Amino acid sequence: MNTTSHFPGLDSLVKPFQFPATPHEFKVVALRECPTPDDLMICDTPDKAAQYWRMHLPEHPYFNPECECFVVLVLNTRRRVKGHYLVSVGTLDTILVHPREVFRLALMTSAAAIVLMHNHPSGESTPSDADIKVTRDLIRAGHLLKIDVLDHVIMGNQNHTSLRELGYFHA
Repeated sequence: MNTTSHFPGLDSLVKPFQFPATPHEFKVVALRECPTPDDLMICDTPDKAAQYWRMHLPEHPYFNPECECFVVLVLNTRRRVKGHYLVSVGTLDTILVHPREVFRLALMTSAAAIVLMHNHPSGESTPSDADIKVTRDLIRAGHLLKIDVLDHVIMGNQNHTSLRELGYFHA
């Protein structure tokens, strides 16, 4: 006996869920889509990376300031920003970051270097032990791929912290 015969129109309301068969589209937000002043085009300091974040990331459609969001800035050989992409959105105090996702679009865009960035919804930019560990893992992955990981900048409410400036990028 068909249960939908008891409830006319149920088939049109409840449909089985299927994953789309089409390939995924990756989105690198290019500079032409987010105008940037000339002084921020070269991202050679944590302050410039933080300014870039404040200028562009709050408007990103998937950015959620209540969750940790991990972003990669893609740079050319002259350290000029080519664009950025949102790698992962986590929870209030945790984010899943894997080298495959971090470097996937860096490879596709022929990046010479990247800057890692994420926010702490608590507003405090002090790095956690997990932040330090994932940074070291990503630096090693970058060495294998010949893509420089220039810095990992953690964004707080009014401040930011550079793991390079704290000395975590030295062997």
